[in-house]
Amino acid sequence: MELFDKALGVHPFSMKLRLDRAEIIASNLANVDTPGFKSRDVDYRQIMQSVSSSFSQNREVDFAGVQTDELKYRVPYQPSSDGNTVELNIEQAKFASNSMDFQTSLTFLNMKINGLHKVISGKS
Repeated sequence: MELFDKALGVHPFSMKLRLDRAEIIASNLANVDTPGFKSRDVDYRQIMQSVSSSFSQNREVDFAGVQTDELKYRVPYQPSSDGNTVELNIEQAKFASNSMDFQTSLTFLNMKINGLHKVISGKS
């Protein structure tokens, strides 16, 4: 199993993190009109840097998902008078960007799996 994990690299972790981030952003979008709601997000780069570092040092990585302490509050460009920090256009852009990045990770993972399949089946 360890060799299989090494062969796939960080891509499964990246996809799980992207899925978790999509849920967080969707929650922000769902609460766009909730007074006092604070928009949240994760620092994707920081988490992936930690995971990549663990991978490069051959340490076991167990990514259980985004933890509450990893969530950061987003500072709004235009604060609303009711204390809500969700900005619809910003959240939509973040959601779209995250979706495209998820698709990219999926493509890389698919290429890795296809490569492994060729090696296992003896095709070059």
